[in-house]
Amino acid sequence: MVITAVPPHSLETFLEIPETKPASEFINGQVTQKVVPQGEHSRLQVKLCTNINQVVETPKIAYAFSELRCTFGGASIVPDISVFRWERIPRKSSGRVSNRFEIYPDWAIAILSPDQRQNKVIANLLHCVDHGTELGWLLDPEDENILLVLPEHRIQILEGSQTVPVLSGIDLSLTVSQIFEWLSF
Repeated sequence: MVITAVPPHSLETFLEIPETKPASEFINGQVTQKVVPQGEHSRLQVKLCTNINQVVETPKIAYAFSELRCTFGGASIVPDISVFRWERIPRKSSGRVSNRFEIYPDWAIAILSPDQRQNKVIANLLHCVDHGTELGWLLDPEDENILLVLPEHRIQILEGSQTVPVLSGIDLSLTVSQIFEWLSF
C-alpha cells in the first residue's frame, strides 16, 4: 500500500486525478493505492464473482462487479467485489450500465493480500456499512477465515464448515472451507 506524498484536499480533486494501476482509493482524506493482487487473491475473486453471478444474473436479482470504483459518503473505494441488487445498478438513460457508481454496494467483498494492512481493509468495509451496505466480507487466505462486517459495526469471524451469510434473496450456500478449497486445483 502506498500513501501519496501530497494527497488531494478533497474527494472532487481526487476524482480528477488519472486512474492508477492498481487502483487508488480516497477515504478519510487520505489517498492509498491498493496492492497488486497475487495468485490466491485473483483465484478467489474470479471464483466468487462467477459463483455469485451464476445464481443472481439471469433472474435479475443482483450482479457482482470486480474492482469497481464506488464513490459515496465522502470516499471513493474499490472493493475487490461489489455486489449490487439489480434495481440499484446505476444505468444510463439507454438502459446500459453506468460507468460511474456513486452509491454504496449492497455487499462488499475484500480479499486480504500478503503485506496488506487488515485494519485499512476493515475500515473500508466499516465505511460501507456506515453508508448502507448490508454485508461485508473480508477473506483471509492465510488464516482461511472470513471476517463479516455487519451494520452497527458488528464483526464476526467464520471458519471451517460454517456457512457464510449472503444477501437476502440470493440462493447461494457456501461454507468457509468450500471457498478456500478453490485455491487447490
